[in-house]
Amino acid sequence: MAKRRPPVFPVRLAAGAAALALAAAVTASSAAEFRATGEAATVLYDAPSAKAKPMFVLGRDTPLEVIVPLEGWVKVRDAAGTIGWVEKKALTERRSLVVRVPLAEVFAGPDAESPLVFRAERGVLLELAEPAASAATTASPGWVKVKHRDGQVGFVRVAQVFGL
Repeated sequence: MAKRRPPVFPVRLAAGAAALALAAAVTASSAAEFRATGEAATVLYDAPSAKAKPMFVLGRDTPLEVIVPLEGWVKVRDAAGTIGWVEKKALTERRSLVVRVPLAEVFAGPDAESPLVFRAERGVLLELAEPAASAATTASPGWVKVKHRDGQVGFVRVAQVFGL
């Protein structure tokens, strides 16, 4: 009678679970980095080269998540989840957010019981009005202070915007 080998599946499953746990821990401990486009027209390419295929043209102040910086180029993700490359010089340190829900309500204070200041539709750009490195580091957890281009200032729920 031939000797049976022990199944490999449980070992692979355990190794996979450990790898997923490690990846989750690294992701949770490192906040995403965001930049905004600084030029009126920024081309999003499919590879890190001006000779690559242009995918989209982004307007000024479009928030982008930085995935990988690479010698003058940055791999980025936009609010729709599109991944591409932009020239590093086209990005600015200025922070902007974009509304990602059909209609976001911006309140005078960081709670829904505060007076409503304005509503912003999906795609509206808002300026980050308080320093925050990530959604977890806002002054009011779950809320972020924003400024509309017409000057109105208020608080919006972090979950309703992209760029933080």
